[in-house]
Amino acid sequence: MLNSGDTNRMTVKKEVYVDAQATSAACAAKIVEIVTEVLALRPKASLAISGGTTPKLLFAELAGLPIDWGRVHLFWVDERGVPPTDSQSNYKLAKENLIDAAKIPATSVHRIQAELAPELAARLYTSEIQNFFGLRPGEIPQFDIIHRGMGPDAHTASLFPGESLIDNRADIAGAVYVEKFKQWRVTLLPAVLQKATHTLMLVAGQDKAEPLQQVLYGPYEPKQYPCQIGVRDGGGDVIWYLDEAAARLVKNAVA
Repeated sequence: MLNSGDTNRMTVKKEVYVDAQATSAACAAKIVEIVTEVLALRPKASLAISGGTTPKLLFAELAGLPIDWGRVHLFWVDERGVPPTDSQSNYKLAKENLIDAAKIPATSVHRIQAELAPELAARLYTSEIQNFFGLRPGEIPQFDIIHRGMGPDAHTASLFPGESLIDNRADIAGAVYVEKFKQWRVTLLPAVLQKATHTLMLVAGQDKAEPLQQVLYGPYEPKQYPCQIGVRDGGGDVIWYLDEAAARLVKNAVA
């Protein structure tokens, strides 16, 4: 680890590593640490994961670490509106790099059925989460860990700048049409992101440096910087795992 920091306005836990591989390894180790602590107290733990290039590295790291996957239940932060065999599928990425490699049992895998009609897929995913957590209508789940990333436009999950669902603080999951990609997606909504016990932000690449500075130290404007959701307005523990390229503007920042 090279650096950590905080601000006066809020404590920002940052861990900065030399590259995406080292950053992913550190994030994976933290997931194991948290899961171990949870399973010492309860029979099962919940982990929601994201897709993308850097998560592929994270999944490979996780697959080689000691986790009792029979007791750790895997969910997705979001999913593209494609079949689970499609190259764009976040599920497929996790299956190839984590689920198969770690031999995670099917009973621990709770994928989004995004090959279905978007609204139906969102309703089914909401029901899946409600059943797992034993929720009554209107209750919001509290994941033990939500692993998230950030796009160059400061989006997180499938909540992009200007998306109306950013204002939805009551529901669990929703269907969203992403105009820039001409694609439907299903995503967890802000209330869920805000309530996570632990949020692990895994961000790598120089194209993330400027948006990251705005997310952490700019004005609180989640409609413009959706990645602020759950990290500037949540009640849980948040740790940023950054490579040097992404962290170049914030390593030593003070609000």
